[in-house]
Amino acid sequence: MPRFSRSKLAELTWDSLKKAFPDSACSLDFDLPERLAVRGILSAQCTDKRVNLTSKELFDKYPDMKALSAASAEDIAQVIKPCGLTASKTASVMDFAERFTGEWKGTIPNDVDELMKVRGIGRKIANLIVGEIYGTPAIVVDTHCKRVMKRIGITDSEDPAHVEKDMMKVFEEDKWIAIGHLSVDLGRTYCKSQSPDCGACPMAGFCRRRI
Repeated sequence: MPRFSRSKLAELTWDSLKKAFPDSACSLDFDLPERLAVRGILSAQCTDKRVNLTSKELFDKYPDMKALSAASAEDIAQVIKPCGLTASKTASVMDFAERFTGEWKGTIPNDVDELMKVRGIGRKIANLIVGEIYGTPAIVVDTHCKRVMKRIGITDSEDPAHVEKDMMKVFEEDKWIAIGHLSVDLGRTYCKSQSPDCGACPMAGFCRRRI
């Protein structure tokens, strides 16, 4: 089996993933931008399914950011506990709600660096927010994306920041948002952390792991 350049791997990966997952999209519920941002915060080390269930309870109790910013840490923590990392996520949610209702004047900034000033929001979640809300080109490198891109051969790194840079070099900007979602679909369906189904995987013809 031939070895391909990273640019060629990116081309083959994009074409194969689009064919395998034509309806790929963010699996977090999206009703209001600020609610999506909170769901992004809650998604760290937690399944999107759990986040969607928990956030419904959260927003039933606190329907807007004003109500959320006025809530006590204890009350918020009690609701979001099923998402894990309760203390840090509670602090992040409160900080986000306070900034949204205060300095941001009800509008989420389309600025990764500004979003990363929120306690607990790193580059991954900031990229998710600007990508989904504003369509700003950004790659969300989660555990699935990091794993599959290394296996395919797009990157040799396991550091999310390095993986993101390697992906930005070979995928066109207009593909950055989608490639993150497609990578998640691949990781969940075929390229699992344990016992990946390489035989059925749409990447099998060119994935470096198979060579």
